[in-house]
Amino acid sequence: MIKLDYRKEHKVLYSASATRAAFVTVPALNYLMVLGKGDPNTSERYQEAVAALFSLSYTLKFMIKKGPLQIDYQVMPLEGLWWTEGSREFSPDKKENLHWLAMIMQPTLVTEELLLAAKEQVARKKAFGILAEIGLGQYNEGLCAQILHRGPYSEEQETVSRLHAFIKEQGYEPAGKHHEIYLNDPARTEPKKLKTILRQPVKKA
Repeated sequence: MIKLDYRKEHKVLYSASATRAAFVTVPALNYLMVLGKGDPNTSERYQEAVAALFSLSYTLKFMIKKGPLQIDYQVMPLEGLWWTEGSREFSPDKKENLHWLAMIMQPTLVTEELLLAAKEQVARKKAFGILAEIGLGQYNEGLCAQILHRGPYSEEQETVSRLHAFIKEQGYEPAGKHHEIYLNDPARTEPKKLKTILRQPVKKA
């Protein structure tokens, strides 16, 4: 049995300082992803998207583990891109206007054929209406600034402001969608102990 640790392999992408923002270069990575809109706290679509993404990710993991390659790996954390139409800078206010792309990073071992088989398995256990909309795609962010936010998601604004202040101080400006990486399961973690990496693609101002 071969065991792979993608969190360790991509440690710089899945860890960050809470005291100071830093630049990272993010390569093209593969993700399961699905689009939506609205307040994630009240949107049934968002809750279903998260559940379906994890169901597929774990199904794929066990399919690969039991397959001819016998490769085991840890399912990666939930991530999300967030944006508001017509706004260049992300703000967590007015959540009902937010657009989102929910996603989970996948190893290159996951193919379209394997994903189709995984969807069939998941559908037999639970009828996720959103399942057919989940796709496998590549996302390439390039140069980004990131920082760790500790605490409730509702208190992100101060950390977001610090991140954008750092970007401006370094002579850069936002050049893509606000990206969040959720390192804890909110259902099993006290809000004050939540850890979220906030990431922003950038370009020279």
